[in-house]
Amino acid sequence: MEQPGRAVRTRRVRNIQNSSLLLIFIICVVNYMDRGTLSVANPLIRNELGLSIAEMGVLLSAFLWPYAFTLLVAGAVVDRGKPRRVLTVSLIVWSLAQAAAGFIASYGQFLVARALLGIGEAPMFPTAARVVKDWYHEKDQALGVGIWNGAPSLGTAIAPALLTPIMLVFGWRWMFVLMGGLGIILAAVWYGVYRDFDAGTLEPMDRHYLYDGGEIPEARPVQAGAWGKLFGFRTTWGLILGFFGNVYIGWLFIAWLPGYLEMQRHMSIPKTGLVASVPFLFGLVGSIGGGFLADRLTSRGMTAIASRKLLTVIGMVAMSLATFVAAETASNLVAVASISVAIFFGFSASGTSWSLANACAPSSYAASLGAIMDFGGFIGGALAPMVTGFVVQITGSFTPALLVAGAIGLCSAAAYVLFIPAEPIPSAALAPSLA
Repeated sequence: MEQPGRAVRTRRVRNIQNSSLLLIFIICVVNYMDRGTLSVANPLIRNELGLSIAEMGVLLSAFLWPYAFTLLVAGAVVDRGKPRRVLTVSLIVWSLAQAAAGFIASYGQFLVARALLGIGEAPMFPTAARVVKDWYHEKDQALGVGIWNGAPSLGTAIAPALLTPIMLVFGWRWMFVLMGGLGIILAAVWYGVYRDFDAGTLEPMDRHYLYDGGEIPEARPVQAGAWGKLFGFRTTWGLILGFFGNVYIGWLFIAWLPGYLEMQRHMSIPKTGLVASVPFLFGLVGSIGGGFLADRLTSRGMTAIASRKLLTVIGMVAMSLATFVAAETASNLVAVASISVAIFFGFSASGTSWSLANACAPSSYAASLGAIMDFGGFIGGALAPMVTGFVVQITGSFTPALLVAGAIGLCSAAAYVLFIPAEPIPSAALAPSLA
């Protein structure tokens, strides 16, 4: 619904919003299905390659380390190279890496394939953030972000249910190959449909909707000196440290939930494929709900930063407390319900974190700041599967790993409170390097 007092979107802008958001949502679903193939095939791959639980933890993290460090430059690449071209290349690279995993002959080759998958996928979420920043009014952006940010939850939810039967019928290798082929098709569709934002083509009503009738921010290409200055702001470090805990807990569940249900809760592989899907369906609802509520709070007078920061902190605290409950309960039902609550609030906090980064970012730096935040998150995400694997191998239980994750989440909630001020990073602070 359009907010009173603001211009109505033209049909052209509405069509661009709908088509681009739908495509991004689908691509993000496939993105997380690709990431989840290894978790789904965890027991079969361990048996075929003779891997220990600790070695599997390292393999689960092999995607995340190169992904995290590639994020540092991926945002700047998106801001400079534009979403249409960058995401097309990104999709092709990660899909070829995904398909290649079906042909590996050794543990070392698998590590390389997963690393290339991480490098290829890095521009995905900075691209999504930039598209929403370009084509949505500030007061509509949180819901747009919440929709695409919920796609990973859906992708993770349906991955076990859809991929487990394919794996059991055709084998885990063909599962990887088929997912790679799907990604190549999506690359062609994205390139054929999406067109980058161009202020020169905007009609007067478009400008009035997007900028409240004000001046269009000057589009300046991202340069290394200005990009580096982002690390001099408390806001940037608040986003890095805050997102660390969110992704740490999230990737503990994404990487190890099937294994946790099998090893600690003693469920069969077919049952695990079904039960592991349930908690992530709640993540989709949480992400969209958080975005909707953030936009409502903004429309009622809160600043964009204040509304998103408040909901992010609430989500992080709730996610952490639910993780503690999952760690300590003896009931399988309570454990799955608690993990569902944790993922609901985790994805709500994730979506509002991305829209918080958009609200804090200087003009032309939305993808850059979002990618830097995501880098911090995926340092946590890279550590979670590996640390969990070693802890479970040493202790024989997932309980200590879940307790550590909950504590990290509370510390990250505090980082949002302590580090992120009420005002965005000023564009003028980066301007000298752009001259």
